[in-house]
Amino acid sequence: METGKAVLPVLGIVLLLCFSIAPISPGILMAFLVGAVFLMLGMLLFSLGVEMSMTLMGERVGTCMTKTRKLGIVILMGFVLGFIITVSEPDLQVLAEQVPSVPNLILIVAVAVGVGIFLVVALLRMLFSVALPPLLVAFYLAVFLLAFFVPDSFLAVAFDSGGVTTGPMTVPFIMALGVGIASIRNDRHASDDSFGLVALCSIGPILAVLILGLIYLPENQEYVPDAIPEFSSSVELGRYFLEELPEYMKEMAISLLPIVLFFVLFQVIFRLVPGKSLIRIGIGLVYTYAGLVLFLTGVNVGFSPAGNYLGQVLAALPYRWVIVPIGMLIGYFIVRAEPAVFVLTKQVEEITDGAISAGAMGLSLSIGVSVSLGLAMVRVLTGLSIFWFILPGYALALGLSFFVPKIFTAIAFDSGGVASGPMTATFLLPFAMGACSAVGGNIITDAFGVVAMVAMTPLITIQILGLVFRVRAAKAEGEGQEAYVSAFEGMGDMDIIEL
Repeated sequence: METGKAVLPVLGIVLLLCFSIAPISPGILMAFLVGAVFLMLGMLLFSLGVEMSMTLMGERVGTCMTKTRKLGIVILMGFVLGFIITVSEPDLQVLAEQVPSVPNLILIVAVAVGVGIFLVVALLRMLFSVALPPLLVAFYLAVFLLAFFVPDSFLAVAFDSGGVTTGPMTVPFIMALGVGIASIRNDRHASDDSFGLVALCSIGPILAVLILGLIYLPENQEYVPDAIPEFSSSVELGRYFLEELPEYMKEMAISLLPIVLFFVLFQVIFRLVPGKSLIRIGIGLVYTYAGLVLFLTGVNVGFSPAGNYLGQVLAALPYRWVIVPIGMLIGYFIVRAEPAVFVLTKQVEEITDGAISAGAMGLSLSIGVSVSLGLAMVRVLTGLSIFWFILPGYALALGLSFFVPKIFTAIAFDSGGVASGPMTATFLLPFAMGACSAVGGNIITDAFGVVAMVAMTPLITIQILGLVFRVRAAKAEGEGQEAYVSAFEGMGDMDIIEL
């Protein structure tokens, strides 16, 4: 049911557009429909697999690292873990191809080092119970200071990198790692501090790519998108999916292997889980692997061409402004199809004992991504620099962090990395690129940045949810005190003594 609710609205919107104002070729439409089937099966298996394996693995590793009571081990293991899971993230390869002025290997290593360093910072913050907002302010000030010296042609890609590197493979493990470390602490803020790891890890790639931009001084280069495939028959379509499937099987095997080896090393040394749990974890890893293979095949082969073509057709209409509300509508529903969003909303509901419900989280994320897609389409149509959106957006998000409960700040900044996953990279980004090419804009400066926009707006909407939560809590507390006082009004001294 969850998978259907996430995918079917997007499917319905695209079909409605295809049969009304934005006709697309039958071959691309069939690829989209087959991709939707792959996507739904993939999400189903991924959700089951994460619950059975990745969550348990991350929690046990985090608990074990903390129990050693050796700061050097925590720092070393944190850096190594952050490095290897980033290198294995498939979306990082896509990012490297988008930055032709920097050698692929140098960019990948730099981003992995950035994530490793910031994962260590996040772990130390949890262990020493350091408040998150001051850290976020300090690091984002450094980000924007560097951003002033980087060309616009590099800026959007740099901010995109923060969302790209926190993908469906790394987020569940990192979030579970935080829960495991927080479980060792006995203070009342432990559950609040279990969030925030993804938030800080998302900053490392941005800083790394900006620093590379200063070193390599990239020039404004023309980006040539991949050609949209066409299919003349169903047999040709099926052959195309079957040809691409082994590539994603290989990618996911490479992505999953370092995390598995890291866990096996801990299991051999520390005996983290008994035999029965190992069997369950093994089955869960198979589900996770199969789910991600099907999911990524579906979105890359089926959704990406449809998104690009749809963007071109809509932006070529006489009333091209319609792409703004349509983009907002697609953004509202498509975030629910991100694999890691399932993990985040469930974990938030469990950690807070239902105080922050999965429904409230889902609504806040949907509103945030809807706004971000609307703003992204405005950028495509007008050519405005991403700086005019990112700077005030992050200023507002960081300002709110000092007025909302700390758990909402940590969840909000985690949500930014979670929301900007493979659905954003393979459907929304091609959608923006198609629209940009139709209006004659610069794809590098005007279309890239969608991932960054999607990563930014949830920071604001979820913290606004935190403000609402705080106001309601204060109101309920005030009403409770009034009821307590009114119960004693009109009572005599003997009545009160008897009571």
